[in-house]
Amino acid sequence: MQLYMPTKVFSEENCVKNHAREMGALGKKAMIVTGKNSAKSCGALADILAALEDQNVRYVLFDRVEENPSIETVMAAREIALSENVDFCIGVGGGSPMDAAKAIAMMTANPDENEGVLYTPKALPYLPVVCVPTTCGTGSEVTPYAILTRHALRTKKSISHKIFPALALLDAKYLKTMSRNGLVSTAVDALAHLIESWLNANTNDLNRIYTREGLRLWGQFKDRLAEDALTKEDYVRMLHASMAAGMSITHTGTSIPHAMSYPVTYELAVPHGTAVGMFLGGFVEGYPDQEAAQSAMDILGFENAGVFHTYLTCLLGKVEVPEKVLEAGAALLLSDPAKLKNYPFPITEAELMNMAN
Repeated sequence: MQLYMPTKVFSEENCVKNHAREMGALGKKAMIVTGKNSAKSCGALADILAALEDQNVRYVLFDRVEENPSIETVMAAREIALSENVDFCIGVGGGSPMDAAKAIAMMTANPDENEGVLYTPKALPYLPVVCVPTTCGTGSEVTPYAILTRHALRTKKSISHKIFPALALLDAKYLKTMSRNGLVSTAVDALAHLIESWLNANTNDLNRIYTREGLRLWGQFKDRLAEDALTKEDYVRMLHASMAAGMSITHTGTSIPHAMSYPVTYELAVPHGTAVGMFLGGFVEGYPDQEAAQSAMDILGFENAGVFHTYLTCLLGKVEVPEKVLEAGAALLLSDPAKLKNYPFPITEAELMNMAN
């Protein structure tokens, strides 16, 4: 068994301000990588700018990261980072800007490489990365993964490089401005990370320390999430569950629900967490080792997989997916040995398609 988690994490109220020195010590000029609105509306961007100014660190803002960021966006940001002599990156927002920041950090540190290197296994340096999550889903602030959209393949895929953030700054207050749909979708993404890690060929007693804690936390707020009655403490639980989920998949990888979700998101613009959640209930119900599946249900506080499936359907609603999109997802997954190896049993195309809610 192995455990490796090199990211320094701080979690507290006013976290960015309190740890401005740690952030400022990473370089002389930062590229702040974010989307157009969310980091501004929740106050995270203002906190980061104030912290950098306090530490006399210069910065350039790249606020053009789209949902499910593309390779093209990463390369455009790389050109700006090179021209501005950036020496570290700060990803602020959900998984999209945090993942983009990782890829930008690597491409900036390797100016002679073209975009093809993103999916070429090769040892390469990267600039230090700071992550400030403003959602409770991806756990990207503690993972080495960066998921980018590959338009040529009409799907999303993690780059071939492991890029751990140097620093993660967690403050649950940033979650409070999220929309109801956004909060639910990202929380379900974290839940999928936890379950896919628990029911994974790479799981073991050591990395399940993270998974068990994440499931426990998720179970504590699940009823209030469904009732839209979250407390201040629940926002902290949600952020910590997402972080624990990220630590879990760092050691196991994700599994079938994530793989099946990518074409649904690409083709139908269904939010990532919602798309993953569509397959999660069926994944648990159909899992061959029902004793293992029930152990996850027990920690979450669900009587059985059927009750869990019903909960997800009520929480997310039912999304109708054309059969051709499901077929494309199944074909893509069945042709990907790297993803299939995380699932400990043989599986057929029909079984994959039947997982959709």
